[in-house]
Amino acid sequence: MTILAFFLGLAIGIGIWLYWRAWFYRQVEQLLRSLPAGASNISLPPISRLRYGISLANHQQQDLETEILSWQQILQVAPLGYLVVDEENQLLWCNEQAQQLLHLHRWEPGQVRLLLELVRSYELDQLIEQTRQQQQPQTHEWAFHPSYPDAESIGRSASITLRASSCPLPDGRVGVFLENRQALVELLAARDRSFSDLAHELRTPLTSIRLVAETLETRLNPPLLRLVQRMLPEINRLINLVQDWLELSQLEIDPSSKLNRKSLELKSLIQSVWQTLEPLARSKQLGLDYSGPDAVWIEADESRLYRVFLNILDNSIKYSPNQGIIRTEINLLPGIDDLFGRVEINIIDSGPGFPESDLPHVFERLYRGDPSRTRQSSNGMKDGKNDASIAGKTGSGLGLAIVRQIVLAHGGCVTASNHPDAGGALLKIELPYC
Repeated sequence: MTILAFFLGLAIGIGIWLYWRAWFYRQVEQLLRSLPAGASNISLPPISRLRYGISLANHQQQDLETEILSWQQILQVAPLGYLVVDEENQLLWCNEQAQQLLHLHRWEPGQVRLLLELVRSYELDQLIEQTRQQQQPQTHEWAFHPSYPDAESIGRSASITLRASSCPLPDGRVGVFLENRQALVELLAARDRSFSDLAHELRTPLTSIRLVAETLETRLNPPLLRLVQRMLPEINRLINLVQDWLELSQLEIDPSSKLNRKSLELKSLIQSVWQTLEPLARSKQLGLDYSGPDAVWIEADESRLYRVFLNILDNSIKYSPNQGIIRTEINLLPGIDDLFGRVEINIIDSGPGFPESDLPHVFERLYRGDPSRTRQSSNGMKDGKNDASIAGKTGSGLGLAIVRQIVLAHGGCVTASNHPDAGGALLKIELPYC
């Protein structure tokens, strides 16, 4: 009986040992499968392969840590700021340039803290959230107002213009590159001031030259008369350029104070502008197609909005082919709590549309685009982003810049694109109405 019990216990023990041995090797095989591929392809016992795989994994981890350290060192000396946040918007890492741009006085390397505790910037938070939700790179530029630890520093503080470019990373993280644009903004402002001062100085002598040319026109005979008649349109073009620049500068400095608001009807205003441009449209056999409500009344400056539609429709006529159609569409958009709505005005020509590379810049003053990609009108003139006179002369390059400033002064917005179906240039204006 004792011998039977002994052998029974021995059998149970061997069975348990075999079970645990099989279980152990299964775990080893699973670990080997999770290790680098080279660890499971060598002919060694499982334990030896496991040891080799762990050694190989440690080596690869060291290589990755070295590579990460190298990239961090590169980013430390980069002229751009860079930071990384996790899925909960906690700051994981940033380089020295980002610390300086965002004034991260309370952050130390190795700390993990909420970005909102360190940087009070709604624009940066929104950029990161949009990047995480859409899983697409985003870009935004804004005036950043840094926070300071003491009142004395606040008195010396000044906002800076930042441009942030974000990209989605694995596990909900987001990386953000930061660029200080303040020097460029100040340079552009200085350029605009210089041009405005020059425009003021040029306006009086140009007017005097025009008066002299008009006087000579009545007293000269051919062939000298033809020279004066060729000179007068060029003088008028220079005067219009100076006036456009001064008008744009005034709108940028104090837009709302220059508006004389009154109740006006949009459809009638557009038709009035079209009648002014009808000689140009008739020469190309162009038609105007309107769709929308019969009457839309808004509070706006009539002369300013007249200029908006004059600039846009003039460009549309230039770049539409003969016997084409220019479409204007007016839609009423609901507002918040149905108290304040918006009116959407779409103007679509039948031309080739804007070059894609020019779309981000069409509202910049004096921007003309790359000549090799700029579309040509029937009379050989350049892109429709220029403000030309009704006589068809080359534009000043300020037309859409003036359009944008007038629309912004009215509390609206304007965008440029190419119509997805027709392919022509599409100018979309949104204005408030109640």
